[in-house]
Amino acid sequence: MGNEQAHLEAHSRPLPPRLGAPAGVLLWRDRMLKIGGGLLLVSLVFLFTGNPVTTDHFLRAWLLGFMMCFGAMGGSLVLLMLQYVSGGKWGLLLRRPFEAATRTLPLVALMFLPVGIFAKRLYLWAAVKNVAEAVKNGVINQSQAHAIDFKRPMMNLSSWWLRYVLYFAILGLIIFLLNKWSLDRDADPEAGTVGSFTRWRVRFENLSGPGILVFCIILTGASIDWIMSLDIGWYSTIYGLQFLVGQAYGALALGILTVILLSKAEPMRTILRKTEQYDLGKFAMAFVMLNIYLAFAAFLIIWSGNQPEEIPWYLNRIRGGWWYICTLDFVCHWVIPFTLLLSRDLKFNKTKMAALASWMLFARWVDLFWLIEPNFPDAARNLHFSVGIFAYLVVPAAMISLWAAYYLRQLKSRPLVNVNDPHLEEILEHEHVH
Repeated sequence: MGNEQAHLEAHSRPLPPRLGAPAGVLLWRDRMLKIGGGLLLVSLVFLFTGNPVTTDHFLRAWLLGFMMCFGAMGGSLVLLMLQYVSGGKWGLLLRRPFEAATRTLPLVALMFLPVGIFAKRLYLWAAVKNVAEAVKNGVINQSQAHAIDFKRPMMNLSSWWLRYVLYFAILGLIIFLLNKWSLDRDADPEAGTVGSFTRWRVRFENLSGPGILVFCIILTGASIDWIMSLDIGWYSTIYGLQFLVGQAYGALALGILTVILLSKAEPMRTILRKTEQYDLGKFAMAFVMLNIYLAFAAFLIIWSGNQPEEIPWYLNRIRGGWWYICTLDFVCHWVIPFTLLLSRDLKFNKTKMAALASWMLFARWVDLFWLIEPNFPDAARNLHFSVGIFAYLVVPAAMISLWAAYYLRQLKSRPLVNVNDPHLEEILEHEHVH
C-alpha cells in the first residue's frame, strides 16, 4: 500500500494555490468594452439615418446579434447540464466557463427588448391586424393570410411577450440553482469524500436530466417565436433540434477557446492536459458531424417532398445570389472544421485549436445570416449589398463584444476549478501516467 501511494504521489502535480482567473481576463474585458462601445455608436448610425430600409437592416442585424448571444448562453447551459448527467473529465475544464456564460442571462434578456419593441417591423404577423384588409391592399397573399389566421392564437404580441418572460424566468431559475450549488459543493464540509461526491452528483443529475428536456421545449418555442415566424407560412418539425445542436456547437467552440487562452496562466495551465484538449477536439468533431447531419436531413426531407408551402424557403436561400452564401455556410460550418479535426496533431496544438474554435464561432454568424435575412421580401432570392447590409457586420460585432465583456467579468468572479470533484485527482496526474 505504501509503494502504491508513493507511486501516485510521484505521478501527480500540485494544484496551484490561486484558482481564480488570471489578471489578464480584466484586460480582455476592458478591450471588449471599448470595442463594443465604439461599434455600438457606429451601429446607431444605421438606426437614426431616417432611411426606413437602413433602420430595418439594423433591426435584422440586432436580431442576429441577439441570437448569437442567446446561443452562447443557452448552448453553455445545455452543455453544462449534459455534463452533469454524463460525467467525464471535460466538465472540470469547461464547467466554470459554461457557468459564467449562463450568468449572462440578464444581459441577453435585455438585448431582446429592441426586437420586441420593434416587432411590427420584423414580423409580418405582428404588423397585420386586419387580415382581410391586408389581402385587399396587397400587403399579404392568400397563403400568408391563411397562415396568420391559423397561427393567431400563438402568434400574437400578448402571448409572444408572455412566452418571452416564461422562457427567461424558467431558464433563470435553472441557472441560479446550478451556479449556487456549484459553489455550495466546493464549500461542503465533507468535500473530498465519497459521500459528498455521490450526494452532489445525484442532486445535479436530478435537476439536469429534466432540465435538458425543459430547455429543449423552451428552445423549440423560442426558435419558432423569434426566427421561424419571420416567414409566417413556413414550418419545420426539426427546426428546434437544429437550433439546439447549433447552439451547443457554438458554445463548445467558445468553451474550447476560453480554456486554451486561459491555459497561458495558472490554474488552467495545470489542469488542461493534452489528453483532455484532444478529447475536447473529438467532442467538437461530434457536434460538427451532428450539425451537418441535421441540416442535410431537413433539406432532404423538404426537397424530396417538394411541397409548395415548404420548398420556397430553400429557394429563397439558393437563388438570386444566395447560393454563394449557402456554399459559404456549408464550407464554414462543416467542410473546414470537419477536415481539420480529422488531424490528430491539430487537436494537440493549442494555437490551431484556438484558431479553429474562433472559426466555428464565425460559422455560426454566417449560418444565422443565411437563416434570417432571406425571410424578408427585399432579400428573398435577391442577395444585394448596400450600406444597410453592413449592419450585419457592425451591429452583431458590437453586441457580441459587450456580451463577451460581461462574460469575462463573470469568469473572473469565481475560481476556475471545482475542488470538490472526483475527477480532480485524475486530471492532476502527469500525462500518460497509466
